Amino acid sequence: MATQQSRVLMLIDDEPAQSRLLSALAARDGWRTLTVADGEQALALLASPEGRDITAILLDQWVPGDRACDLIRDLRAARPDAPLLMLTASASPRLAVEAMRAGATDYVVKPVEPDRLLQALASATRAGRPTAELQPLAEKLPHPVDFDGMVGTAAPFRTALAKAATAARGHAHVLVEGESGSGKDMLTNAMHAASTRAKAAMRKVHCAGMPPASLESLLFGHEQGAFAGAFDRQRGLIEHCDGGTLILDDVDRIPADQQERLAEVLATGIVRPTGAAHGFRVDLRIFATSDFALAELAATGGFSQALYDQLSATRIRMPALRERLGDLPGLTRYFLAKIGEQPGLQHHSIADSGLSLLEAYDWPGNVRQLQAVLFRACVFEQREALTAHSFPQLAELLGDQADRGESRARGLGVLLYTDDGNVRPLEEIEADIIRLAIGHYRGRMTEVARRLGIGRSTLYRKLSELGIDNAA
Repeated sequence: MATQQSRVLMLIDDEPAQSRLLSALAARDGWRTLTVADGEQALALLASPEGRDITAILLDQWVPGDRACDLIRDLRAARPDAPLLMLTASASPRLAVEAMRAGATDYVVKPVEPDRLLQALASATRAGRPTAELQPLAEKLPHPVDFDGMVGTAAPFRTALAKAATAARGHAHVLVEGESGSGKDMLTNAMHAASTRAKAAMRKVHCAGMPPASLESLLFGHEQGAFAGAFDRQRGLIEHCDGGTLILDDVDRIPADQQERLAEVLATGIVRPTGAAHGFRVDLRIFATSDFALAELAATGGFSQALYDQLSATRIRMPALRERLGDLPGLTRYFLAKIGEQPGLQHHSIADSGLSLLEAYDWPGNVRQLQAVLFRACVFEQREALTAHSFPQLAELLGDQADRGESRARGLGVLLYTDDGNVRPLEEIEADIIRLAIGHYRGRMTEVARRLGIGRSTLYRKLSELGIDNAA
């Protein structure tokens, strides 16, 4: 594995201006870039002594269709183990499918977002990462923008959704915490769509990976001449979102001095752009997300206590996928349906052996990782049903643990047998079926009752008797 200091990126790009930009972006994270203009030069470099040091390959898709895929195959044959990312101006899922089948690891859509490129490179070359199948991909599928589109019946998940739905209708700032990939982005989108400010201005800022000076100007704005290079006045997003909502993703990555400045803006309602003589009043609502528990960071000085106090009027924790494994069958079916709608892909079901394998994994990348794994499996599986053989690297990682979820998988989300092989009590099975139905019909209780063949009053009585928390 290349060290931070020795990582070498081969960039295949015939546009000098773009090559300089990409090289500069990669250099931020310690990459040294070797640039070639075409595939022939790239293959020659890989075969040279200098080419042995290449850690990853970034290909600008300037050749059309099949020719790009042919080049990817040639590069993959020349360097089987090197991550290969494709840079493209097209967001077409069909192109992603064709590129992945040819051997691409991931693809980045132009215009390039600095944090997206660095994240893709870091993910592809992360130490100890599982091979191909478990690499985190950027989410390629459209996401739900309301609470009805979020699948799951596990108590901590439904509690988070219920709390978010209530908070959305209010006016206070909201802090959403949870591990990367657990669904914080979808939750903030749903809250905005359900809020009284849904039709007002909304902007989202990915705070991670942005240079401090750029982030400061983006948030607060600056006056002409405020600093060297400030040739024009820049309107900050705080001003732009006056009367609306600003979503701060990875709020803990904002520099400490800017955290204090933001806390003052929220406390006073007045923002003053850098270099401005006077400030002005704004009406701003913030939805902030963090992968960490900010109360702990604030207590140890790792986050502004003043900003935490402002943001945490409503605090929501998104559970990790391993805390809601009962939702995995429903999530799997949901993602497979969405993936099957994409150009170049077919609709897949999942067999017991495949679902069993998924249930046996602990999903450190959470729901986002599950989606990426299913997407990749659908790309390469020609049969209608995904089986354990559709996830070869996952099976290799799990080894003997792969059978752990078999009994649950056979019930497609309902565990029928105990670990000693005996049938579970009917009451427990009934509770699981009701939870499964609530998730499948996204909390629409009239539809749940109709599909289960019982009345609504009977359904609610069973929810109470079985201790099922219906936060929908």
